[in-house]
Amino acid sequence: MNGLMLHCGSVEVGREQLATYPVPAATETWHPVPHHQLVATVETSLEASGLQVVEQGHGVWGDGARYFGMLEVRNGENADDYTMVIGIRNSHDQSYPASLAMGAMVFVCDNLSFSGEVTIGRRHTRFIERDLPGMVTKTVAQLTEARQFQDRRFDAYRQTGLGEVQAHDLVVRALDAQVLPASAIPKVLQQWRTPDHPEFVEGGKTAWRMFNAFTETLKGRSLLELPARTQKLHGLLDAESGLVAAA
Repeated sequence: MNGLMLHCGSVEVGREQLATYPVPAATETWHPVPHHQLVATVETSLEASGLQVVEQGHGVWGDGARYFGMLEVRNGENADDYTMVIGIRNSHDQSYPASLAMGAMVFVCDNLSFSGEVTIGRRHTRFIERDLPGMVTKTVAQLTEARQFQDRRFDAYRQTGLGEVQAHDLVVRALDAQVLPASAIPKVLQQWRTPDHPEFVEGGKTAWRMFNAFTETLKGRSLLELPARTQKLHGLLDAESGLVAAA
């Protein structure tokens, strides 16, 4: 599909196929949520909030026990060069709880990043299916504020120049924060020095260019781990751009 490409090891499946994966029987302490039910609840909540899903992608791992989906949403105020996305994560094998991740996709390269993740219920929530609609609605309500901050964030990245010393220091700190393993550093530096996409050269050496150097490299990594990795990346670049105080 165009746009929301589910790379990084997943098997892409259709929306209707999600209902075909078996859901284990609930126990006293664990109540799994069907993948398709979680997606439908999110879609309903988005529609009720005036947000339109314009594109979507769904991927599973193994026998379908682990799921990650992405919904591109529009409300008439999206930027021309990136769009808001919602990542939906779920599992039927107790590997992680159902959760939503708020993020963005840069159009020119389909690079994804997630700035926050909200767990929907806990692994041992007995009444999660009953409470799911309310939980999702509360999470979706945070989207407007998240989009406004994302606008400020990317604008700050574009306006923050980086010298070579700063850039190399950021790469080392990203390694320490486990954004990427040491083996990925050469590709990050290559994308920083000579980006594959000329759009990232035009603005000079900025935090925006560094951000896209990392996210281009992250395309080859696990999609299931992408929210945690890119949240750490945003933390580093936000501090460098003056959006938050450095730790």
